[in-house]
Amino acid sequence: MGKKIVIVFVALFTSLSAFTQGETPNARQARRIMDTAYERVFGPQGSTLSYDVNIIGIYKTSGVIWFKDKKRRFSDERVDTWNDGTTAYMAYRKKKTVEIHHANSDKKDKYSGRFKFSLDDFNYSVAKDPEGLLLTMKQKKKAKGTIKEVRALVAERTYAPIKLRIKVAFFWTTIHIHDFKSGDIDDSIFEFPREKYGKGWKYVDKRKD
Repeated sequence: MGKKIVIVFVALFTSLSAFTQGETPNARQARRIMDTAYERVFGPQGSTLSYDVNIIGIYKTSGVIWFKDKKRRFSDERVDTWNDGTTAYMAYRKKKTVEIHHANSDKKDKYSGRFKFSLDDFNYSVAKDPEGLLLTMKQKKKAKGTIKEVRALVAERTYAPIKLRIKVAFFWTTIHIHDFKSGDIDDSIFEFPREKYGKGWKYVDKRKD
């Protein structure tokens, strides 16, 4: 379950600018704030952030993500991944196996294809919070996705992400974000360091599957 939430988290961040302009002034304000937050994370300058996930106290994990254009780098307690925009490498520590995938393939993870959703299925609003600004996304009545509600806390002046609360089905997951940095992300971060995964490691090329 924790693995699913991490995928939802990444997919949500990747899709943040997809929703359409709201009908109310508050919704339009939420859109402008989200656009700025999105640019800070996914702009050409690149970004990185660390996160801690807590699923109702049952499952906890943490990791680091880097973004730049179509490139991604991800690391947690289970796997290290590199995605240079063309090829993705996933190094599983316990199995000592490196899987190779096409960059955009859903086969990189068995859950990837299950959590594609449209942010047009949500209503949006923004309100002040003691820690910043709280952006709320509530699922519309006829929407079919598994994400029921998202509450994104961002810094009031910079709109840097601080915390996400995601409601999937009937439970909430809290994601704390820290060490956020926008800009000065070198492309070499997304290059797979093959020299570190030599003897004792098995390579499985999934691009032919």
